[in-house]
Parts: sequence; structure tokens; C-alpha cells
Amino acid sequence: MNPDISRLLDEWDYTGPDKLIVRKFKGEDGRTRIQMRVDLGILQMEWSNRPDGQRPHGKASLLDHFLDKLEKKKADKGPDAQLSLSHEDCVSLQTESLQYYYRRICMFELESYHEACRDAEHNLQIMEIVRTHAENDDDRLSLEQYRPFVIMHRTRARSLIATDSGDIDKALGHIEEGIEEIETFFRSYDRDDLVKESQELKVLRDMAEEIRKQQPRSEEDQLRAELTEAVENEQFERAAEIRDELKKFDLP
Repeated sequence: MNPDISRLLDEWDYTGPDKLIVRKFKGEDGRTRIQMRVDLGILQMEWSNRPDGQRPHGKASLLDHFLDKLEKKKADKGPDAQLSLSHEDCVSLQTESLQYYYRRICMFELESYHEACRDAEHNLQIMEIVRTHAENDDDRLSLEQYRPFVIMHRTRARSLIATDSGDIDKALGHIEEGIEEIETFFRSYDRDDLVKESQELKVLRDMAEEIRKQQPRSEEDQLRAELTEAVENEQFERAAEIRDELKKFDLP
């Protein structure tokens, strides 16, 4: 087999870093996969389970392997049993989380929000098992620093799923929960200053503002908007009519 992929690269241009270039396709074996075009080539990922298609220790992912190992230890020694994750274990889990990150951003580009949420959850579980069971504090912090970013991605995915189904209130509820979770995280590290500076919180607040614009207006809100427009256009007779209509909302 000729290993040269020049023809594939020539057929699919890389147009620069400003836009993610992603495609979904079925392989010759019938399985769905994703490809992401990068400046030096093409990254190919499986649609589900581990993006590289590997099965560490016979499991769907390395996280699944360690979770299974933890469950067996708890069954043997009781619910308070602990794992001991070495530096090498944590590096391997961090490497896996990077694969899931690449696929997650592809899922957002493909508007596959359920899958984006799934991959965000996977990485949050990695962070949790490392935070709880890592031998070394540096390994904990190397992943914990990304927790607000991954929470933001999961929140975005959940909110977009709700928005697509027309449930605006549920979408806003997800954003409120995500904001609260990120703020709690910052305060747990005595970093109240980051509550104001966080780009993740800004993204979620801006998203909430955009979603609110999709909410149907009440009759009163609609009339007040029409009143403002009428006054700005010097349509004073229409403005007077609208004021009369608004009086019914002032009744006790």
C-alpha cells in the first residue's frame, strides 16, 4: 500500500486556522468516523468510544479501565477503597482526554450536540478520578485547570440540545447551572477574582443573552416595544393608542 496521502490533501484544502474544517463519513467497514483537516494533514477519529479506536486493557477507554478497577476494589475492600494513580497513569489519562477534546470540538462544528456533551462528560470523569485518586498533586492540577472550560462546553451542548427542541427555559436553566458550577470551582480555590475575569463565564452569559432573545414576548412586552418604536418614529397617534392598551396591565 502506498502511504502517500498527498492526493487526499489536495482534494481537501486547508483554509487556515480561523475555521474548523470537519467532515463526517462512513468507512469501508460501514462505521461512522470524523476527519478534521489540519495544516499538516488529516486527523481521523471514531464516532464513539475512544477516538483512536484503541481498547486499552480490553475496555472502551482508559477511563473505563480505571473505573472498572475502582469498582472491583470497592467490591473487595468496601466503598471507601481508593485507587493509586501513578504519574504515568495520569499522563495516559490526560492523553486520552486530549483525544476526546479534539473530537468534542468537531462535534460542535457538526452540530452533534449529544455527542459533544458525551465527550465533555468523559473528560470531566477523567478529571474527577485523577483529582480523587492521583498520587501527585501536580497531576491533579494539570487537569483541574481545564475544568471550567470543559464545564462550559458541556453546558453549551446541553443548552443547544434544549434550544433545538424548543425548550428555551430548559436551555437557560442549563446555563444557570453551568455558571454556578464554574463559580463554585473558582471559589473552592479562593479565586473569586476569576469569577469576573473568566472567559468561560462570559461565553455562557453571552449565550444566555442570545437565547433570551428567542423567548416569545408577553403581550405587555410587545406593546412596550411597539410604543418605543412609535415614539422614535414620531407616530404620536399610534403611541397614544398603545398607551391606552397598556393601561389594562396597570390594574391591581
